Amino acid sequence: PDKALLIGRLLAVLDHPATAALTSAVPVRFSRMPPARQDAWLAGWETSRIPVRRTIFQALRRLVLSTFYSDPATYAEIGYRGPLHGRAPAFPWEGPAEGVNRDDEPIARAAAAGPRVLIIPAARNGDEAWMERMTEGASIAADARLRADVCVVGTGAGGAVAAARLAEAGFDVVILEEGGWWRGEDFTEQEPSMTAALYAEAGARATDDLAVPMLQGRAVGGGTLVNWMIMLRTREWVLDEWAAEHGTVGMSPAELGPVFERIEAETHTRTMPGDAHNPPNRALLDGARALGWSASAARINAKGCVRSGFCGLGCRYDAKQGTASVHVPMALAAGARLFTDVRADRIELAGRGGRAPLKRVHATVLDRATGLPRGTVTVEAPVVVLAAGAVGTPAILQRSGMGGGGVGRFLRLHPTTLVAGIYGREMYGGAGVPLSSMCDEFVRGDDGYGFWIECPPTYPALAAAALPGFGERHRRVMRSAGGMAPFIVLARDGADRRASNGGVTVDRRGRVHIRYRPGPAEWRTLREGIKAAARIHFAAGAREVVTLHAAETVLRSAAELGVIDRRRCGPNLLGVLSAHVNGTCRIGADPRTSGCTPDGERHGVPGLYVADGSILPTAPGVNPQETIMALATVIAERIAARHPARAGSAGGSMASPLGAAR
Repeated sequence: PDKALLIGRLLAVLDHPATAALTSAVPVRFSRMPPARQDAWLAGWETSRIPVRRTIFQALRRLVLSTFYSDPATYAEIGYRGPLHGRAPAFPWEGPAEGVNRDDEPIARAAAAGPRVLIIPAARNGDEAWMERMTEGASIAADARLRADVCVVGTGAGGAVAAARLAEAGFDVVILEEGGWWRGEDFTEQEPSMTAALYAEAGARATDDLAVPMLQGRAVGGGTLVNWMIMLRTREWVLDEWAAEHGTVGMSPAELGPVFERIEAETHTRTMPGDAHNPPNRALLDGARALGWSASAARINAKGCVRSGFCGLGCRYDAKQGTASVHVPMALAAGARLFTDVRADRIELAGRGGRAPLKRVHATVLDRATGLPRGTVTVEAPVVVLAAGAVGTPAILQRSGMGGGGVGRFLRLHPTTLVAGIYGREMYGGAGVPLSSMCDEFVRGDDGYGFWIECPPTYPALAAAALPGFGERHRRVMRSAGGMAPFIVLARDGADRRASNGGVTVDRRGRVHIRYRPGPAEWRTLREGIKAAARIHFAAGAREVVTLHAAETVLRSAAELGVIDRRRCGPNLLGVLSAHVNGTCRIGADPRTSGCTPDGERHGVPGLYVADGSILPTAPGVNPQETIMALATVIAERIAARHPARAGSAGGSMASPLGAAR
């Protein structure tokens, strides 16, 4: 609702004669300008030296382009095939690969004889006994009060893993999840509806200046439901840095090795076979290797993947082994109770003294269709584990009067920009495993803060909002989508240890504000990353390379890379986005600069723990899913050791007026 109100006001301002008079000396409403003048006016705002003008321009540009390219009527012109279910695979890199299924691979295979195998959606499997322990918001008939040993907030990489470990250790666990439970045929592979359903703020989450869109999951499974599946262990030098500079204990490479192995076994993490890459990922591998750079096939958490390409919109085929498929069922099978469509708002300290005084988690039941409140849930538990993500967790702590110190500070995003290569051959990236390779030649850099290069999927609305420009310039690039290979450059931010870069705060009205700005080191790293990605494209045979600079930047050979150094970088001058949101409640020994102790416990609040990406002491320098799962395991084991489950202590319901429907 806040975003909708803001957009309405923005459009009114844009179409006011005073706005035109102040910015172009012609007091004519925007809607009444001739098209040529509209284009000139917008172009001036796109590259303006006044940051607020660039913010307004981006709000309008992204809204229009993402809406337009969400319409299936636009798909044919840009070569996008749309949902895979209900049609035969159109490319060799979608659908089961040729051969025989093997457990040491993440993909599905099928015999080559006969017609191409059609992809059949997995039937929704609703007869598992553990599903009886899951209650959706629509089934909560009135305000509910519950008791438990542990209340876990969130079901992503941190929350679901922590809940599973604690439930299996004998704790009575209640799990609250703000988003809904989606599975099987619920995943329609339609970008507009799935983005609205599965992402925070319907996919519109961004920093306050709109300079960094942020993709975070909001459903059972959290980010693991919508990410692109790559599983990476934290590099050894990063873990060593955490111990030396932040006081971590028991998180050395040797100590976390068995934890990583456990996570990988549970999630069926396997290496992508060489014959199953789509063309963009193949270009990344071939181009990097032609340059003599380190590049490899990715290890992904999938089992029987049919290479539909829609990983970012939820897996219709139940192949992705995220927490919704693995750890949430583990937790419920061990006795945990899950309540979906329930947003945790604040925590009240209901007791004092001891290792874990009683706490009350106050939550709101949300109507899934409208997002409006329809009831409340209160959970009493001595131990609370916050895993609402690096935006949600500090917001809950601040609303609860438990902020201060490092809470909400040191936001780390792995600022990411896109470099698109235009090839003279079919490169359709809307099919196949979207992220099946990576180049890590420069991941360490000179000081441990380098960059790495990956390959994202090509969804029309997402690509349209990311690619720079508008009008004919933008349309020309979108028409090249069938021959386009998108690479992303991800920088490890935080090289200046003293700089916070950004943070998350809650204002007096309870609204969340996100600020983030890359520092000089991050801009330098992104520049070098853009040039490296362009070199890979040219080495792989690209005819042109397009960057996300607001000033049009099209390169036709590696000899033109010097142009990158001359382009302005800054908020909304170079397109930057992120799906890695970490660091706002980091663990550390100093409560002035960290949110939690090295055990994950909030400084000064016994029994309140954090187990999500917000606890990472620094940017991890790899996609963080596996790291968060590993640290959540460590923290859960320490909770179990410090607060042993009491025999027969299952709390059950105090007064739980739940409807009979499940």
